[in-house]
Amino acid sequence: MFTKKLENRLTILKSEIDEINRKLKRYPSEGFYCTKNGSNYKWYIVSENKATYLPKRYKEKAQKLATKEYLQALLQEKEHEAKSIELYLEHQGLSHITSEELLYKNSEYTKLISPYFLPFSNKIRDWLDEPYERNESYPENLRFKTKLGFKVRSKSELFIVMQLHAHKIPFRYECALHLNGNTFFPDFTIMHPATGQIYYWEHFGLMDNPEYSKAAYKKLEEYAYNGIYPSINLITSYETKKRPLATDEIDAIIRHYFV
Repeated sequence: MFTKKLENRLTILKSEIDEINRKLKRYPSEGFYCTKNGSNYKWYIVSENKATYLPKRYKEKAQKLATKEYLQALLQEKEHEAKSIELYLEHQGLSHITSEELLYKNSEYTKLISPYFLPFSNKIRDWLDEPYERNESYPENLRFKTKLGFKVRSKSELFIVMQLHAHKIPFRYECALHLNGNTFFPDFTIMHPATGQIYYWEHFGLMDNPEYSKAAYKKLEEYAYNGIYPSINLITSYETKKRPLATDEIDAIIRHYFV
């Protein structure tokens, strides 16, 4: 449990703090600092708020004082971490019950809560695990790697992947769709996490290109002819050089259809 780990960490910190304090007793009492002078450094001893230049022939003493400064900084960091853990544990002690106690101390709670951690049904998990035919055309254009391990063809598609994943929406990228003897590869094939209905998402990213936009409209006609209609079971998004697809637009689309 997290609380137990913190308690163990606090025990280790206290032991390390004691060890550093013991080591510090073996070092000189003076302070020490370095300043840079051109390409060289100067050493100074600090005693009673007075800095005194330390010649380079006293290198051994400088090494001891520098080590002391390091140990003091390390000590301060560990004391700060220990204090933070103590304050956290003190605060936790005021709580009625923690979330991890519900999970680990009561097996009945664990059984009842477990569906919360399984966002997909068995049907959807099987669909995600099932191999599918992918678009193998122009692999050199797959230039943007997602955190899920595969690559996509544009930054906008990368953002769509990120948002779908963040909302736990199951999807396939460029999965083959056979329609009336023709094969299409929608950018995203999505299964609604609640209903299991299939949606397609086409992102048209070069709409200021006449040839591209003509092909996009032709593809939309083909989809409609085969019963796949925009705003019903076909999601479409568009951008031009002057108006790129914004992340808040992607989020709004996902929330409208799936959340």
